[in-house]
Amino acid sequence: MTVTPATIKDVARVAGVSVATVSRALNGAENVLPHTRQRILDVARELRYVPSGAARSLITRRTDTIGALLPDLHGEFFSELIRGIDQAARARGLHLLLSSSHDDANEAAAALRAMNGRVDGLIVMSPHADDDFLSQNLPHTLPAVLLNSGVRQPTQRVFAVDNFGGAREMTEHLVKTGRRRIAFLGGPASNFEARERERGYRAGLAKAAQTWLLEGDFSEAAGERAGAALLALPAAQRPDAVFAANDIMAIGLLGALQAGGVRVPDDMALAGFDDIPVARYVSPALTTMHVPIAALGSEALDALADALDNPPSLSTESTVMPVQLVVRRSCGART
Repeated sequence: MTVTPATIKDVARVAGVSVATVSRALNGAENVLPHTRQRILDVARELRYVPSGAARSLITRRTDTIGALLPDLHGEFFSELIRGIDQAARARGLHLLLSSSHDDANEAAAALRAMNGRVDGLIVMSPHADDDFLSQNLPHTLPAVLLNSGVRQPTQRVFAVDNFGGAREMTEHLVKTGRRRIAFLGGPASNFEARERERGYRAGLAKAAQTWLLEGDFSEAAGERAGAALLALPAAQRPDAVFAANDIMAIGLLGALQAGGVRVPDDMALAGFDDIPVARYVSPALTTMHVPIAALGSEALDALADALDNPPSLSTESTVMPVQLVVRRSCGART
């Protein structure tokens, strides 16, 4: 037996109001009394009336949309992260609303305000997302998952990669290959991931050599600038290895060194972090730490979606995803 779907006229008849009043109530018009609007919403749910998307969200109190606030949308790392989030969202029939903070705290706060009321939950990856920032800008009623966050007392679920452990392992690997003057090309001081990777570098170096820090900002241009600074040194005073805090900087550094006549890895070993797709295609192929970037995004989305389907099941536990050393030609070790 075929069941005829409820119409707006059915909702109006059962609620005892006009079709126009139902339309205004379901579309959020202000000229409807609160108790009348609630009666219409209750009837619509009972009759399983399927209205337009905007009105449907009023009835179900769901937009079927997840917001993702990232520090940037440019580059292979964020492309992979978005791919993972998007694939998981699509599998669950959810839409994705993306926003970039452009690595600016004020823009991050504005983006969170703009998304409030438009999304069912948030995935937040921002170097500014510390305890104070979140308490001031993240609505307490909006479920959220944090990515690679340095929050000390999280009230949200946190997914992170093992930045410290990976950086320590990479540094120890370079030491084992016989490198002793190992420089570290870091990221922004305000960035939690950059700080953790520098901490891992220091731990891996231990007493094998002195620390040698080069300033960077996670951009290819930063790698090129570091290369120019190293080329300005006499060959005998240069490091015999550079560990860059991400692959993009390592690739910029590689180009600058090769343009200056430095042979990688014969004269200087090079390593990165993230294992973005292009890392295997540069020449020499880049030794790096593989980060499950897409999986980081998809697991965060799944945890958030599960919590939305079964409130209030979103825990505050932290999940640290392991990273893996990928040895390629740029470090001079045999693969």
